[in-house]
Amino acid sequence: MKKPVSVLVLIHTPALEVLLLERAAHPGFWQSVTGSQEGDEPLRGTAVREVAEETGIAARPEDLDDWHLTNRFEIFPEWQYRYTPGVTENIEHVFSLMLPSPQSVFIAPDEHVDHRWLPWQEAARAVFSWSNRDAILMLPRRVSPA
Repeated sequence: MKKPVSVLVLIHTPALEVLLLERAAHPGFWQSVTGSQEGDEPLRGTAVREVAEETGIAARPEDLDDWHLTNRFEIFPEWQYRYTPGVTENIEHVFSLMLPSPQSVFIAPDEHVDHRWLPWQEAARAVFSWSNRDAILMLPRRVSPA
């Protein structure tokens, strides 16, 4: 069973270009890197692992910026089977990873079918999740544009 604790990792450049991934199970659903915490794994470790699994990018824990921001949201009914019965909400912890420029990524084909780099405003409009949108909209206040 999955733990109802996850990470959202915004991968971006100094110019605020944001990497988005298209979900394999839901074509047209774009998102940043996300994933659930495993066991007693530190949240920063979850973020590093998910970035590697979903993009092939080898980040170090110190490369990530922990926003100290959490979002609570209802788990979509179609995904509740992954959790212990009765668990209906997830707590998401927001991180970011700044890369010097857009780079090619190696997406996990069982999870994603495509990727793209978009300016932050376009990325905020493209994502399906309100928490992902809100985090992208906060990005300019967290990063000095190049």
